[in-house]
Amino acid sequence: MPNIHEIIRDHVSLSTTCIDRLYVNGYLPTLQTPGQLVRFLQGHLRQPIPSPALLRPLHDRLVVGVEDFARRHRIPVVPFERGQRKDDIANTYRARFKGREGVVLIGVAQERAWSFKSSKRRGDRNRNMVFFDFSRQPVYVKHYYFYLQDPEWGPAFVKIGTYLPYPVKLCLNGHEWVKQQLRRNRIGFESLDNGFISCGRPQRLQEICDRLGPDDVQGFFDRWSLRLPWPLTPRDRRAGFEHRLSLWQMEVSLTHVFDAPLQGRHFFEEVIRENLDLGRPSRVSLLFPTRYNRRTPPPYFGYRTRVITDGVNPSLHIEYKRSHVKQYFKENRALRTETTINNPLDFGTTKALKNLSYLRTLAAGVNRRLLEAERLSHNCTLSQKALDRLQRPTLEDGQRAPALRFGDPRAMALLHALCTFDHIQHGFRNHHLRSHVAALLDLSLDEYTPGRMTYDLRRLRRKGLIARLPDSNRYTITTYGLRIALFCSKLYLRILRPAWPALLDQAPDAIPRPLRTAFLKLDNEIHKICHDARLRLVS
Repeated sequence: MPNIHEIIRDHVSLSTTCIDRLYVNGYLPTLQTPGQLVRFLQGHLRQPIPSPALLRPLHDRLVVGVEDFARRHRIPVVPFERGQRKDDIANTYRARFKGREGVVLIGVAQERAWSFKSSKRRGDRNRNMVFFDFSRQPVYVKHYYFYLQDPEWGPAFVKIGTYLPYPVKLCLNGHEWVKQQLRRNRIGFESLDNGFISCGRPQRLQEICDRLGPDDVQGFFDRWSLRLPWPLTPRDRRAGFEHRLSLWQMEVSLTHVFDAPLQGRHFFEEVIRENLDLGRPSRVSLLFPTRYNRRTPPPYFGYRTRVITDGVNPSLHIEYKRSHVKQYFKENRALRTETTINNPLDFGTTKALKNLSYLRTLAAGVNRRLLEAERLSHNCTLSQKALDRLQRPTLEDGQRAPALRFGDPRAMALLHALCTFDHIQHGFRNHHLRSHVAALLDLSLDEYTPGRMTYDLRRLRRKGLIARLPDSNRYTITTYGLRIALFCSKLYLRILRPAWPALLDQAPDAIPRPLRTAFLKLDNEIHKICHDARLRLVS
């Protein structure tokens, strides 16, 4: 069976990096606080009393506008029930939609949102005046889902809340945007769900994927905010009450299309087998079919001899704060490595739409590093010079670097901890690696102190196994360090530790019989040679 490195090197027909799903928030920066609401009601709408009674007419105006818009354009309006899959319902209407662009469906749902609530407060008793205090609280209000067919983005939807401050959400797909650009440039391609299985000009395909930026997202919003029934009037917009976009969720995928589906099964069998003892992903999932029939292999027979069988969907997951990486087998044809950023603050940047390109570059780097780590795990040969650098004290940039001796429990725990996938997304800190090393050494965190971890980090850094990220206390493992960590950990865990009893004349049942038999035969042959040479061995 080919290993991971050979599968990626020899059996991939197309590789594409692209933004996948993109969820964008639209919010009114001038209507987020109670004070701003009061200024909107008094200063802009010129109402003497900022009463909650003024909010209902604004809601009703939007509802009437949507109903009139649907009636004039003969657009179906569908109420969504709780628990329904909205996309599945929309797809049935999309299949019947024949236009190049337009509104396919308007969905209606009661959903939770943060809106304004008021409480009555009495003023001066003599003047007998009434005041209202506003606060932001979660409420259930009506939301409209406008499912669209856009000339630039293809399938998408815009979700609008009917109560102030009128939250808006956009759902876009980068792969669908790329498909529209390919059609416009008359470049042939074959779809793989929301990806690509083949393309007549692969290099041009990647160039178009890289071209997608914040201006394309803003252009979509500007186009449809003028065409759809909008909660804000032109007068409101001219006064500065305009939505601003921010990133809510962003997925960046790296898709490798295999020349044969069998290679994908081989890949995941090797990935899961490779990670059973190294503890590298956060979790590995095997999703079995939920429906069985006469053709479905019985679980007790089909799933016992192989890790993955037909009908099982394997996936690998790595979490980092509120973001995560997922790797799975897409449509039985392609390896999809996908980084989902749920909060850009996890990576030291804001949610502003202008950071889209930066986050795409960051997420694409995470995807590549994960594939690099998996490839190195099956291609981690080392030279004698590299091993000597690890095993002996050396001078690195004029500083003494202590040895990390193979077999030393503390050194092996450090190398084993570096094999985990957790640090691939954004590196690691002292306390993060310390918890892994302490667990491997069977020590409490009080015994394996931060000072001891700092000393070990210094050893790893001076040996070139890790590098410190600029202007931070965060580290990342180098390619050399990953190769060293994988080689030494696998040598110790999979060869020396299980096979070492074969070198001893103890516990004969603790090791596989063929291996012990081979060692005993070798021992007998050595004794025979020594006997013929009139030499005596003393044990």
